[in-house]
Amino acid sequence: MTDTPPRRARAVGIATWSTKGDGTKVLDTWYPVLAVDDEAGPADATIAAAGVDASATATTVVDTAALRKAAAEAGDDLLAALADGVERPGSGLPVRRAAVVTVIDDLAAAPVDTHDVYLRLHLLSSRRVRPRGLSLDGQFGLLNTVVWTSHGPADPDGFEADRAALLARGERIEVQGLDKFPRMTDYVVPTGVRIADASRVRLGAHLADGTTVMHEGFVNFNAGTVGNAMVEGRISAGVIVGVDTDLGGGSSLMGTLSGGGKQVVSVGERCLVGANAGVGIALGDDCVVEAGLYVTAGTLVTLPTGEVVKAATLSGRSGLLFIRNSTTGKVEARARSGSWGELNDELHAN
Repeated sequence: MTDTPPRRARAVGIATWSTKGDGTKVLDTWYPVLAVDDEAGPADATIAAAGVDASATATTVVDTAALRKAAAEAGDDLLAALADGVERPGSGLPVRRAAVVTVIDDLAAAPVDTHDVYLRLHLLSSRRVRPRGLSLDGQFGLLNTVVWTSHGPADPDGFEADRAALLARGERIEVQGLDKFPRMTDYVVPTGVRIADASRVRLGAHLADGTTVMHEGFVNFNAGTVGNAMVEGRISAGVIVGVDTDLGGGSSLMGTLSGGGKQVVSVGERCLVGANAGVGIALGDDCVVEAGLYVTAGTLVTLPTGEVVKAATLSGRSGLLFIRNSTTGKVEARARSGSWGELNDELHAN
C-alpha cells in the first residue's frame, strides 16, 4: 500500500438483513472480493457480468447466476463459493442473505449507507488503505447494533425468542458481542500477524505484516500498525503505530472518540511505551515513555533547561524520553539515544 490513499473501490460480497420489521435493516456485509483504483481482479468481472453501473457509489443486489457466470469466466473458486454460500440453508435466525456489488466512487467522501461503511472497514483490514486514508464520517449512524453470535449476525430486537427457538431445535447459540463493529477475524484474516484474542481487534483495524497482538492488546477501527510491532496495549481509533515499536502491557494510546482531545495521536518508529503508560500526543521516532506515566497534551513537562511546557508543544518530536522524577514527582522530557532493547525479530517472523 502506497502513502497515497486510493480514490475508488468496488467489491463483491454477501449481505445479511434482518427479516423483522420492514426487512431493510442491514446487519452486516462481508466483502472477500475487493479492489481499489486500477487494481485488477475478479471484482470487475463480476460487476460486468451483473450489469452493474461501476461509475457511481451504490450497492446492488445481484443474483447467483451473475456470480456463477463471473466465476466461470474468471476461473475463480472464491466467486463460485460465494454463490454456493448464498444458496445454502440459513443460520436458523430470522435473516436473509444475498450477493451484492458495492461501488464507492470517492473514498474521501462520507459513506452513504451500511454496505458502504463495511466496504471501507474491509479496505482498512485488508491493507488496501492505511488508517486515516479514507472518510468514515457518520459511520456510527449508518451501522446497526448487532448481536454477534456463533450462528452469524442477529437482530437484537426479540433476540431471546430467537435463542429459545434455536434451543427448542437442540441448537446452542453463543453470543460473542453486542456492538456495531464485529471482530476483524470473522471477515478478514491478514497474513503475517498473530492475534492472541480475536475479540480484541475490531473490523477496520489495520495490522501490518509482522504485528503481534497479545491477549491484552486492543486495536480499534481506522487504527493500527504499519510494520513490525508488539501490541500489548490499546490502540484507539485513528492512531497509527510505526515500525519496530512496542506498546507495553496495559498501555493506552488516546483517541478522539467520546469527546476526547483533538490531538492527532501517533507513535513513530522504534518507540517503547512502557507497561500501564499512556500517550495523548504524537511521538516521533525513537521515543520512550516510562512505565506507568500518562502523557496527555496538557501534561506539564520539565525540559533539561528547566523550562516547563505543555506536552502538546513536544508533539511529534523524535528522540525523547518521558519520565517522572522519583524525587520531585515532576514529568521530565530528556534527549535520548541508543536502543531500549528493540523487538525480538524471531517473535515477529510470522
